[in-house]
Amino acid sequence: MSTRTGLNWQRVQALAAAERASYVARNPESARLAEEAARNLLFGVPMHWMNDWSTPFPLTVRDASGARFRDADGHEYVDFCLGDTGAMFGHAPQPVARAIARQSARGYTAMLPSEDAGPVAAELSRRFGLPYWQFALSASDANRFVLRWLRAATGRSKVLVFNGCYHGTVDDVFVDLVDGVPTQRDSLLGQVHKLTDHTVVVEFNDLPALEAALAQGDIACVLAEPVMTNIGMVLPQLGYWEAAQQLIKRHGTLLVIDETHTISSGTGGYARAHNMQPDVLVVGKPIGGGVPCAVYGFTEELARRVEHAKRSAPPGHSGVGTTLSANMFAMAAMRANLEEVMTEQAYQHMFALAGQLADGLRAVVASHQLPWCVTQIGARTEFQFSATAPRSGTEAHAAMDGELEQVIHLYLLNRGLLITPFHNMLLVCPETTNADITQLLDAFNDCLTAL
Repeated sequence: MSTRTGLNWQRVQALAAAERASYVARNPESARLAEEAARNLLFGVPMHWMNDWSTPFPLTVRDASGARFRDADGHEYVDFCLGDTGAMFGHAPQPVARAIARQSARGYTAMLPSEDAGPVAAELSRRFGLPYWQFALSASDANRFVLRWLRAATGRSKVLVFNGCYHGTVDDVFVDLVDGVPTQRDSLLGQVHKLTDHTVVVEFNDLPALEAALAQGDIACVLAEPVMTNIGMVLPQLGYWEAAQQLIKRHGTLLVIDETHTISSGTGGYARAHNMQPDVLVVGKPIGGGVPCAVYGFTEELARRVEHAKRSAPPGHSGVGTTLSANMFAMAAMRANLEEVMTEQAYQHMFALAGQLADGLRAVVASHQLPWCVTQIGARTEFQFSATAPRSGTEAHAAMDGELEQVIHLYLLNRGLLITPFHNMLLVCPETTNADITQLLDAFNDCLTAL
C-alpha cells in the first residue's frame, strides 16, 4: 500500500495493463496512422512531447468542435484538456471561425498593421488595465521578448523565477532549486550557456527568500504566474502577492505576470480580479481562440522606458519580434475571440461548471478516503495526490506520481474523457455541459473503485 496515495500498487499496475490492452483494441486506425507517420516524423509525432501521453501509441484527432473531438476511429470524447488551455474557450468557436474564414480571402500577413490591430489593442487595454501592447506568436516568444525589453530598459541582467515555474520554452526559466541550490534542469537539451549566471530562483510563497534575492539589486524583473499551474496548481498564500509586490517595487525590480494559464480566472485574468499591479502582462495560447498568437502589455511609465531603450540603441535588428508577429490572420482571430467569445457570460458559465466539478471531485475523493486535495482557479480545476494544497513548487513536485496519473488518464480516455497529461488538470469551456461534468465524475469514481 502506498501511504502517500492510499492505493495498492499491484491493483494500479493491473489496471494499467488492462487499460493499455483496451486502448489498443479500440483504436486500430490510430495505430495504423501512427505506424505510417513514424516513417517520416521524428519520434513518430509532429512534436516529441506528443508521445508523453498515457497511450501506447498516439491518438489521432479527426475533428474538434466546442467541448468535444473525434478520433480517427470515430470515437467521440468530452475534452477537459482543451489543448492544455490553447482551446480554453472551446474548439473552433464560431465567431473566430467566421473571422478566419473572412480573413482567409483578404490575406494572411503583410508586415503592416491591419484594421484589427487598433481595436485589439484597445480591448486589451480595457480588459487588463495596461495601456500599451505588442504581439507575438506564442507566450514563449512574448516572454523572451519581454525579458529582452526589460533588461534593456533597466540595465540589469538577471531574472527571478519561482521553483517549478512554467513559461514556455524561455531558456532563462529552466532553473530549479535542488536541495536549496539553483540548478539548471537536466532535461534541457543543447544548452551551452550557464543559466544560473543570470537566473535567480526561489520558492513561491517564500517572502524572506524573495526579499534576500531582490536585495542584491541586480534583478531586472520577476517573471511569474500569479498561481503556479504546470507543476500542479500552487495558490498564493493569503497576503503573499500584496507583500511581494511591495518588495519588488522597493528594490527597483519590475513584475511580469504571465496569465497564459490563469486567464481562466476571469475576463481580465487573475491579476485584474485580485487587484494586482504588474508592470508587464503576458497572455499566450488562448487569446486567439487557438490560433497561434500572444500579447504583452506595458504600463505607461515602462512603455516610455522601453521606447527610450530602443531609440537609444544603434539601428539594426533588436532581437524582438518575427515577420509573422501580429499577422493579419492572428489579429482577426484575436479580435473575434476577445469581442465575442471571452465574454462575462461565458466566464460565469465556466465558473459554475468548474465549481460543480471541483465539489464533485472532492466528494469522490472523500468517499474513497484518499489523502488527495482539489484546487480550483476559475475555469481550471485540479486534483493532487496530497492531503493539503501544496504551498511551493517543491511540495507540488513531491505530490506528483507519474505512473498513477497515467493510469487515471488512460482509464478516463478509454471512456471518452480527456484530461491534461503530465498532471491532473481539467478545464471547462463555454460549450461544456452539466451532463459532461456528471460523466466525468462517474468515470472518475469508477476508476478509483477499480483501483
